[in-house]
Amino acid sequence: IAIRVFRAAAELGAKTVGIYAQEDRHSLHRYKCDESYMLPTDLTPVGAYLSIDSIVDIAKNKGVDAIHPGYGFLSENARFAQKCQDAGIRFVGPPADVLKKFGDKTEARKLAIQNNVPVVPGTEGAIKSIDDARDFVMGTNGIGFPVIVKAAHGGGGRGMRVVRKESEFEDAVIICQSEALKSFGDGSVFIERFVERPRHIEVQILADGKGNVVHLFERDCSVQRRHQKVVEIAPASGIPLELRENLWNDAIRLLKSSNYKNAGTVEFLIDQQGRYYFMEVNPRVQVEHTVTEEITGIDIVQTQLKVADGYSFT
Repeated sequence: IAIRVFRAAAELGAKTVGIYAQEDRHSLHRYKCDESYMLPTDLTPVGAYLSIDSIVDIAKNKGVDAIHPGYGFLSENARFAQKCQDAGIRFVGPPADVLKKFGDKTEARKLAIQNNVPVVPGTEGAIKSIDDARDFVMGTNGIGFPVIVKAAHGGGGRGMRVVRKESEFEDAVIICQSEALKSFGDGSVFIERFVERPRHIEVQILADGKGNVVHLFERDCSVQRRHQKVVEIAPASGIPLELRENLWNDAIRLLKSSNYKNAGTVEFLIDQQGRYYFMEVNPRVQVEHTVTEEITGIDIVQTQLKVADGYSFT
């Protein structure tokens, strides 16, 4: 994604600066930008890319105007976005207050419910203890198995486990908490009912931060392995127009309600009865954005950079 961003910036006539951990000093992205700088060597490879102060300090010292966070690492971190803003550096993504809403998937669920977007039954927020988790699933009014345990922050299939029986439950929660902490710096997890063999449909959104929110149709990412998307198809086939329009409209309504800015993806599940449920908002560019670029001719990363620079859709 770093190389993709460098290309988009270069095509717009902007100079680019890259950062890298010591272990990545021979990585290609270091050589594809105009300038590159090493992160502190006393940090782990992952820790280096999660070091907010180090990244912002490099940006300030080198006269950087804007930071594109890519995906993963700090791309959904509200504190990072706020640090950029405080330093006078444009964050190429949603503002910090929006990231707080959507970077935490439990908060995103609450916002969806407020906007009458259907959601899968699940915990109201991050689980506070194993006992609370067990009660939610196996208590008197528990939702029962199967369930899915998910990291409240981040994505990419990390910090996620499907649990089908009681004997696996506690270990799954502990593993997800550990994976979430290592990958995203936050070990919070929540629980939802697991929808068997759903279609996974995501709506690509662009918003200019001035009240204009548009969709770029949808992608079908139902073919997955270990919660990692393997095949992306756009537009999705075999979905009735009315259902398709409901997904587009709900996605736009949800993001408008949050004063969204920049690129994002609203993800839904469609069960075998044709009912759809809000899953999450990815408040960043996704790996698969290029599939949508192919069917629309719109350069999503260039649009991100332009929106961050104050451009409007009107």
